[in-house]
Amino acid sequence: MAKEYNRTQRVADYLQRELAALIQRELRDPRIGMVSITGVNVSRDLGYAKVYFTCLGADSTEEAAGSAEALNHAAGFLRAQVSRDSNMRSVPQLRFYFDTSVGRGRDMEALIRKAADADRELGLRDDDVESGEGN
Repeated sequence: MAKEYNRTQRVADYLQRELAALIQRELRDPRIGMVSITGVNVSRDLGYAKVYFTCLGADSTEEAAGSAEALNHAAGFLRAQVSRDSNMRSVPQLRFYFDTSVGRGRDMEALIRKAADADRELGLRDDDVESGEGN
C-alpha cells in the first residue's frame, strides 16, 4: 500500500524542491555560496515554513550566519517566485535556519572511527568484524 502524505508534508516537499532550484538559479548574493536545502517544516495552517539549509565549508552557525542573513533577506523574493510558479492559494512565509545535524553527524562519525581505531590498537577489535566476515 502506498504511503499517504498529509497536505503539510506535500507542501514541504514541493517547497524544498522549488527553493533549491530558485536559490541555485535566481539568487546572486555572494554571501550565499553553495547552499543545499536539507528540509522544510510547514506549520499546520500552512502560514509559515522553516527552511533548513547547509553550506559547503560551513560547519557552525557562526560560519553560516552570512548565508542565513542573505537567505532571510531574500525570503520575500523567493516566496513571490514560488507563488508565481505554483497554483497554491497562499505560499507560507519562509524563515531560513542553518542545519547543524550534518556537522554533528560528521563529528559523531569521527568519534566512532577514533574509538574503533583505539580498540584495534589495544587488540580488542579484529579487522574481520569491521568488514562483516567475523562472527
